[in-house]
Amino acid sequence: MSSCKLDHPLEDVRKKLADQQAFLPTELYEATKRLLDKPLSQAQLNELFHLLKKYDLATKEEQEGRNEKLQLLVK
Repeated sequence: MSSCKLDHPLEDVRKKLADQQAFLPTELYEATKRLLDKPLSQAQLNELFHLLKKYDLATKEEQEGRNEKLQLLVK
């Protein structure tokens, strides 16, 4: 993911997840939603935000790569 100087608050990450729900695999959406109920570092929030950002516009290959990274975060 590209480097970003902005810190994304929890509510922005929740909104981005909701925006991308229709495009994410159901299990991954649910696991990510549960993850957001736990205390996360700012770095984790930023990474989640950028993995979700424009997910719907990504190629299938890029979505698969993002899915793998999301899986690592939710474990």
